[in-house]
Amino acid sequence: MSIDPMMQARDYAEKAFASECQVDGWEDPQPLPNALPPVAPFCYELLPESLRFWVSDIAERMQCPPDFPAASLVVALSSLIGARAVVQPKSRDDWAVVPNLWGLVVGRPGVMKSPAIAQVTGQLSRLEMAAKEEWEPVYDEWKLTCRVQELAMKAREKRAGKVADTDPSEARRLLADDEMPDMPQRRRYMVNDTTVEKLGEVLEHHPNGLLVYRDEIHGLLRDMDKSGQEGARAFYLQGFDGNQSYTVDRIIRGTHFIPRVCLALLGGIQPGKVQQYVRDAVNGGSGDDGLLQRFGVAVWPDISKEFKNVDRWPDTAAKGKVWDVFQRLSDLPAEEDGEPQVWKFSPEAQGLFSEWYTAIKTEIRGDHLHPALVSHLSKYDKLIPALALVFAMTDRPEDQGVIHAQETLMALAWGDYLRSHAERLYSAATNPETSGAEALLKKLKKGLVTLQDGAFTPRSVAVKGWAGLASVGDVRKAAELLADYGWLVAEDAKSGPRGGRPSTRYHVHPRIAEGSR
Repeated sequence: MSIDPMMQARDYAEKAFASECQVDGWEDPQPLPNALPPVAPFCYELLPESLRFWVSDIAERMQCPPDFPAASLVVALSSLIGARAVVQPKSRDDWAVVPNLWGLVVGRPGVMKSPAIAQVTGQLSRLEMAAKEEWEPVYDEWKLTCRVQELAMKAREKRAGKVADTDPSEARRLLADDEMPDMPQRRRYMVNDTTVEKLGEVLEHHPNGLLVYRDEIHGLLRDMDKSGQEGARAFYLQGFDGNQSYTVDRIIRGTHFIPRVCLALLGGIQPGKVQQYVRDAVNGGSGDDGLLQRFGVAVWPDISKEFKNVDRWPDTAAKGKVWDVFQRLSDLPAEEDGEPQVWKFSPEAQGLFSEWYTAIKTEIRGDHLHPALVSHLSKYDKLIPALALVFAMTDRPEDQGVIHAQETLMALAWGDYLRSHAERLYSAATNPETSGAEALLKKLKKGLVTLQDGAFTPRSVAVKGWAGLASVGDVRKAAELLADYGWLVAEDAKSGPRGGRPSTRYHVHPRIAEGSR
């Protein structure tokens, strides 16, 4: 488990300070809670052998956490499988899981988050370019065919017009051949910036699904929060299941029937933005509908403070192995009747999954977890079988239809790893926001806050315009949290002789006040 040495030092200093502060009837102040709980570090054994060396190569060359490329790679591979294969997690049940996954990569600017993801999505772009090269001559041929067909249609129309009065049946026969050939569709693997209406049109021709990738996914999430975007939100929510049809009826666009809405989703986001979004989603905001909880492959790793300049060529052998997997999954056919391939657990793997499934369902029925985390963990009954299927189709394609214990154990290990990251993600809702309080406490300890009789008002701090403390509301919120932990005491001042709104003054712990003079 990775521990931030700066947080460790801060906690030690605050505890040392607190131990000396029991003076003048004041209680000992308590250290502010860490905003981020610890997470499990990424272990390369979580990946199939054919993938792990490329992920390691990316992480070393870019000096980024391996979590970034690993999570992106798993989601990208799940999008290639899409609805062409499903796993039935129970041995005697028709419950089927489509393995399309949603991934969220959390990291502040400058930690190589986007370049690491781009290494993975670049493989999908490579497939898109190959598909485009195959499609272009077919499309050109189709355009020529359409031109010839148009000329033939005009000639038949003239003949039909001449015989319409004397031989209506012949005229009908001539006009019956006026159908144009369908335009050939280029295979798509990934979309970036698209409206939900256009996305629906693309999915009409791609019922097995594709990947929606946004470098900064916060914009997409906020767009779906806006009034009037309820339909777009519902479309994405349905796309998570991967096996439901969708019909769109519009006056202008007409009726569009999508046989299957199957979407994998991947994006990066900054910590501050995701924390605010989590608070809004969990505390009854417009995002409180389970969309956030569908990001099962959400990673928020610790960032090493050390940086080593690595200047070497990429490992082409490792990259080639991954490319072979991408190509093979891209060529994966569905069954002749259009139904997906069905995979099941081996007897040993079935026992492992059933034991885990019983434990997780029992846990989420208890009352000791935050409701947001309960909702998140309830989606693991898709996440774990989907991961097991992705790993099986990556490493053991020859064992068609059977997921063995090795892939199942790997998926269960991912579940433990991802759960720690989910707990960090939802800590924004379960733990108080401490950044403002930390900033205010730092200013107080440095003596930068002007005190009168050992106290200050939020307005006297806000006028200084410090980052995170530039408004009276921000300062009051920070001061209230410091008061909760014993660093301040609030006093409601009475209105003056002329009346007016009463104000609140915050008395500072004597040891801080002495140091600030």
